[in-house]
Amino acid sequence: MKSSILNIFLIAILVFSFKGDKKAYQLFDSKGKETTYEKMLNDAKQADVVLFGEMHDNPICHWLQLELTKDLYQIKKEKLVLGAEMFEADDQIAINEYLAGKISEKTFKDEVKLWPNYKTDYKPLIDFAKNNKLNFIAANIPRRYANLVYNKGIEKLDSLDSEAKKWICPLPMKYDGTIKCYKDIFESAGGHGGENLPKSQAVKDATMAYFISKNLGNGKLFVHYNGTYHSNNHQGIEWYLKDINKNLKVFTIASAEQAALDTLAKESIDLADYIIITPESLTKTH
Repeated sequence: MKSSILNIFLIAILVFSFKGDKKAYQLFDSKGKETTYEKMLNDAKQADVVLFGEMHDNPICHWLQLELTKDLYQIKKEKLVLGAEMFEADDQIAINEYLAGKISEKTFKDEVKLWPNYKTDYKPLIDFAKNNKLNFIAANIPRRYANLVYNKGIEKLDSLDSEAKKWICPLPMKYDGTIKCYKDIFESAGGHGGENLPKSQAVKDATMAYFISKNLGNGKLFVHYNGTYHSNNHQGIEWYLKDINKNLKVFTIASAEQAALDTLAKESIDLADYIIITPESLTKTH
């Protein structure tokens, strides 16, 4: 009898030592309150621009990007415009030709500067745009010009050919080094690279904001996929968007990882309008 009671007690300990629910993610609002995908979708559909801040190697981020895009398409139809940090502006012609069926997928892959995780993480978004005849905007500055800013200074952009400047935000570019996202970059580098380092980040943000703004109007909703740092704390891309048009309704989604998903970490409060939290142990896409 004692043995049976002991066995039951040990089984009970084992059962309660394991959590029954293994969440893949949890959504929080800006104040740290648990919320739902339905609420996030309802808020997103009312915006002019949705900045979806991802962690580049996080499968939940990429899955939710596609799901949100599908659901917003059901609401906005041809008024939905897609775009991303992961595509450089000088590849826009090739992207347009691929979406229109003028070039093959092989030619597209050969011509466009695709990220290593394109097949798993961004191809589904490109395919969705192609299948639904949506515009997909290559919003980022060509990497060679961001590198030029880092190595030579932002003034060097003035010396570029007029054709090259078509793929960059209008110059001279406004820059405020006291904004937290740029100040943090400068401080975390210990001064290495000087102001050129945060400016090379800022020129990406400014260029993405520029190409987003160029493709707005007439009731369009622009969903932009970018690394979460580019839009965290309503800075980066959003700061430049509001500088272009202070009346734009910009909706932000941020992403972060935590050991546990039950509460939002203090440092993630007010990170964005909605924050996606995933487990630190989540398997990565690359």
